[in-house]
Amino acid sequence: MKTVAIYSSKGGVGKTATAVNIAYTAASSGKRVLLCDMDSQGAASYYFRIKAKKKFNSQKLLAGEYGKYIRGTDFENLDLLPAHFSFRNLDLALNSLGEKERRMTLAKLLKPLSADYEILLLDCPPNLTLLSENIIEASDAVVCPVIPTTLSLIALEQLLKLFGKLEADKKKILAFFSMVERRKSMHASVIEKYQRYPLFLKSAIPFLAEIEKMGLSRLP
Repeated sequence: MKTVAIYSSKGGVGKTATAVNIAYTAASSGKRVLLCDMDSQGAASYYFRIKAKKKFNSQKLLAGEYGKYIRGTDFENLDLLPAHFSFRNLDLALNSLGEKERRMTLAKLLKPLSADYEILLLDCPPNLTLLSENIIEASDAVVCPVIPTTLSLIALEQLLKLFGKLEADKKKILAFFSMVERRKSMHASVIEKYQRYPLFLKSAIPFLAEIEKMGLSRLP
């Protein structure tokens, strides 16, 4: 099983749209996919019209008692573990664990899923916390959408610093420019300057009204 996190410490860069569309594309190609909505705001869950059951919460997630709360979507091969509002407290729960185990908790919790899924996607909240460290440790790749603006680039720099702190392999980071409007001189100049670096994928996603409308259609 390959575990892929969609992550940025900055909100509004297209993380959830990226996670939902990667999940749908992979499932459409025949891969068995689970999308875990790790963000307490539950945007990915909203797209798939799925709500977490009342009995599901962050405590049950950390206890490994999440299997029965995984839901099928309307799309073949694609399941969802919906977010719960209590996920906002995941950092507090992780912080209460022993220092040696707290960073690897998520990796251990998700490992049993390899029996049922080929791809595990994590739609992550926009922050730099102990949960972020867990996500990095648990992931084979960290996909980072970057709008070609200063603040979005700062978020990428913060991610690189976090990788350095954890002594994690920075080759796991797959950054790409999203919501690109090439008619904007700043977007064009930033892409020209940074896309040559190995950190960035060669593909860039333009700003599209269709992506914004995903929230209305609630479809990939």
